[in-house]
Amino acid sequence: MTQRIRKAIIPAAGFGTRFLPATKAMPKEMLPIVDKPIIQYVVEEAVQSGIEEIIIVTGWNKRSIEDHFDYPYELAQRLIEAGKTEKAEEVKKIAELANFVYIRQKGPYGNGTPILNARSVIGNEPFAILWGDEFIHAKPPRLRQMMDAWEKHGVPNISAVRVPPESTSKYGIADVSPVESGVYKIKRIVEKPRDGEAPSDLATHGAYIMTPRLFEILAETPLGRGGELWLADALSTLAAEQDVYAVEIKNGKYYDTGNKLDYLKAVVDFGLKHPDIGDEFRDFIQSIR
Repeated sequence: MTQRIRKAIIPAAGFGTRFLPATKAMPKEMLPIVDKPIIQYVVEEAVQSGIEEIIIVTGWNKRSIEDHFDYPYELAQRLIEAGKTEKAEEVKKIAELANFVYIRQKGPYGNGTPILNARSVIGNEPFAILWGDEFIHAKPPRLRQMMDAWEKHGVPNISAVRVPPESTSKYGIADVSPVESGVYKIKRIVEKPRDGEAPSDLATHGAYIMTPRLFEILAETPLGRGGELWLADALSTLAAEQDVYAVEIKNGKYYDTGNKLDYLKAVVDFGLKHPDIGDEFRDFIQSIR
């Protein structure tokens, strides 16, 4: 019987240089999509999937992330006094989403470092990884679909989505063999393949279910491109010694809010769906010439 996934790591220590000067004093993960910061969407996906403990790995300029998931007693009291009880309950619920643990990133640059930093908090159990500036909106949630595959097969897995041929050069594209419907064994991952060199149209990125073996590999992985510690290098080593699956996410839409254009697309998409402003916003969009 496979061990249940209870904990998730969310790396959120990057500088967000693509959004400067907005991110000079504000973390990119706190940029709002209508009325919620990006990272709250990520946390909500994890909680809706059954995660109980969220480990957020931050940097020196990320204090506002910790403040956001704290319980603002004075704000809540002000809202109650002003008769805004629904808003007071809403900010209280944010703090109660999960048990939050915060770690300051230490070590070399690279997206493998924040994961390795969480090793002592994870302990000897399987865990999830989600990035703090991107998410997939899916039903059931993306991570829940991955956890279902983990519980059935007991094999580490990575979320995957189909991308058009002209976009394969932007992602890590998996060379796979089928296991069952929507689940594939990864033979290799080709990072940002050139035109005509992509082994499939299945992009693997965004979320991971791993075992503590990944920490051991990361600790021994030499620094790669740019002198940074890369998760992809550790995953290649892991896939060479054991099965790693790709789980194709169903009924999902990917939001890469780490760049300006896709961030704006996400804001428009969620703005159109928003129950309070959706109709008026749609009229405004249609009025633009």
